Amino acid sequence: MAYGRPAKRRRLSPSTDVNSVSGTIKSIDLFHRAAEWDLEQDYEQRSRLNKQRETTKLPIKTAEGRLERQREISPQDDESDSYLGTGSEAGQDGADTPPTEEAEEPSHVPLKQQLVAAKEELARIAGLMNEDPEAHIGSFKKLAAVAGSTAHPNVKKLALATQLAVYKDVIPGYRIREYKDEELGTKVSKEVRQTRQYEQALVTGYRRYVEELAAITKAGTSIEETSGLKLVAINCACALLLAIPHFNFRAELLRIVVDQLSSRLSTPYFAKCIQTLEDFFDADDDGAPSLEAVGLLTKMMKAKDYRIRENVLSTFFHLRLLSELSVKSSTSKTDQLDKTPIYRGKKTKAKWQPRSKKERKLARERKAVEKDMKQADATVTHEDRSRMQSETLKMVFTAYFRILKLGTPHLMGVVLEGLAKFAHLINQEFFGDLLEALKDIVNESSVIDEEALEAKDNEDIFEKIPSTRNITRESLLSIQTAFTLLSGQDVSKSASALHLDLSFFSSHIYKTLYQLSLDADIELGPKSLHLSDPHPSSKVNSDHQSRNKVNVSTPMLLLIRVLTSILLTPSAPPPTMTAVAFYKRLLTISLQLPEKSTVALMSLLSEVAQKHGRKIEALWYSDERKCDGSFQGHSESIENTNVLALGSGIWEAELLRHHFSPRVRKEVDDIDKLIQGLNR
Repeated sequence: MAYGRPAKRRRLSPSTDVNSVSGTIKSIDLFHRAAEWDLEQDYEQRSRLNKQRETTKLPIKTAEGRLERQREISPQDDESDSYLGTGSEAGQDGADTPPTEEAEEPSHVPLKQQLVAAKEELARIAGLMNEDPEAHIGSFKKLAAVAGSTAHPNVKKLALATQLAVYKDVIPGYRIREYKDEELGTKVSKEVRQTRQYEQALVTGYRRYVEELAAITKAGTSIEETSGLKLVAINCACALLLAIPHFNFRAELLRIVVDQLSSRLSTPYFAKCIQTLEDFFDADDDGAPSLEAVGLLTKMMKAKDYRIRENVLSTFFHLRLLSELSVKSSTSKTDQLDKTPIYRGKKTKAKWQPRSKKERKLARERKAVEKDMKQADATVTHEDRSRMQSETLKMVFTAYFRILKLGTPHLMGVVLEGLAKFAHLINQEFFGDLLEALKDIVNESSVIDEEALEAKDNEDIFEKIPSTRNITRESLLSIQTAFTLLSGQDVSKSASALHLDLSFFSSHIYKTLYQLSLDADIELGPKSLHLSDPHPSSKVNSDHQSRNKVNVSTPMLLLIRVLTSILLTPSAPPPTMTAVAFYKRLLTISLQLPEKSTVALMSLLSEVAQKHGRKIEALWYSDERKCDGSFQGHSESIENTNVLALGSGIWEAELLRHHFSPRVRKEVDDIDKLIQGLNR
């Protein structure tokens, strides 16, 4: 085919139609306004939802034999269809129908399904935290979000218990300090920055958790009480206080526990908080946690004007004060013995050794490193421990002295028990005032005993005597405290300097020996099993006896301690007349005592015979007595008893030789052999 010149096309002239002319005019006006267009803004505002996604499906062959690619439906179209309706037809059909009220209200999820969903979510988050807590920092917020304000109380219980288990596992063995602004601005490595972020998230989440526990315990609404949410919150606070007492926000946890002890009503949380504080004091080796807890307790007692239950004061018995503290072994200089030689009462200076500038610089750097390591180890030196324990002891004694001054009846027993326990730690400056307070308690017990004897036939006797007080026990504790004050002191120096006289207490215990021997509960303490009284004098008295578990020493044990202080103190031996009078009266009351008390008393008399045999041997041999008058066994004073007069003797020993207990018979024979051996 020959390639020739293409035929020339004929140019057509524009149409002269009216419509075409108007269209041309409009297009001319449109191009004149082109400068006002904002094409970029229109493109920016254009919707991108209709863009077709690239399909990854293989083409299919239709029935006609053609290859076609399937079009993928975008998720936006799917969501819009599902939101508006299943299709255009559904939208058209339901366009004019108004929405019903049932469609607007959310469906109610049953509580059982909520609990199952909450358990699964909490287990999933706790599993992630257990695997790698630093990689899941945001899980702390997720755990707190599960226990939101709108959650069911049962769901909140699960969330609180889960957070407790998580924090007990992830909290480190050191206290996280707050970073300063200049420290946050410094350039650090990636690992250090990640560690700081994790610690900050941990402290923030833990603080919110503790604040939530405090808010639940303070709310006290009926919903939280009946659902048991408050009990779960208190149990979580107690568990954290015992598991991680070294970590941050320890004071907030202690406030939660102390607030529950301020109520005088019997609550289900009281016993748990008391046990927590006792275990907390027992496990404290440093002294700082105990100091903080005692400070909060004493402030609460003072605010309540000491109208508290005696179990709160009994927690002080578990304090590890001064000599009871265990010393932690350490290689630092403070925990080692000072091996510096002493010459004429002064420490000799270490020999100066010349060092170069480089050696001095290395020594300074080594000292700085040792200081940082000491802070990281968090070891408490002996000086710091003694200082903190002294402050704790000061607050405890301040509370005891204020209660003695107020004379709170139901707290006198536990206060005297505490003073007897820590009497060897009291400063000598307080001896005089304390002894005067103890004398007042003993005199008060004597007055009440006299009123009881005069009105023994009166039916209103129980209304005069406070039902919550044990007068005999208080007097024994007062006397024991008075003698324990000087147990670790130099009695000769302190007595002469402070003018201390303990003869008043000796005379009182001598006067009350007959009355104590006739006490039916002399071998029973508050923790012993008692049969319930079928005719109780008052309901208050029976309730008090059932829940009183503070003073655990029996009256016989207190009496043995007091007699040991009077007769067997090495630094203050008793006079001859006092030793003989006590020995005679103790033999007399041993005939009325139960078996165990008699055995304990005979063991004490055997020790007295070994130490003061020459003073008491006149009771066995009447020819060595030099005294006029007759024996007055019923006298209440040692001087008026006239124990070396005719008729005193030790006829009680003949009866004790026929005692049904073989141990008592053996003790009597040993005493006779000991006295007979003195005259050989």
